[in-house]
Amino acid sequence: MAHLIKIGNSQGIRIPQPLIKQANLQDQEFEILVVEEGLLITSIKKARQGWEEKFKNISAAQAEQDFNETHSHLDHSAELPTGEDWEW
Repeated sequence: MAHLIKIGNSQGIRIPQPLIKQANLQDQEFEILVVEEGLLITSIKKARQGWEEKFKNISAAQAEQDFNETHSHLDHSAELPTGEDWEW
């Protein structure tokens, strides 16, 4: 159970540690939204968080293999839908 506590001239919410862990709020920025039933607390998901580190740790060979697997369904022929060839 969470409780309101006085913090200076304001009030805060004291959330028990098990709830923080269960909701993945530890070490996170989060937003609080007012909803019909009360308050909704959600962690803010930052786009591309951790991508830089992953890119640093991936090898060129692995990146090429991943790219090829992801794009294996693409038609790489130089023929246009009309039957003509591309002129490079």
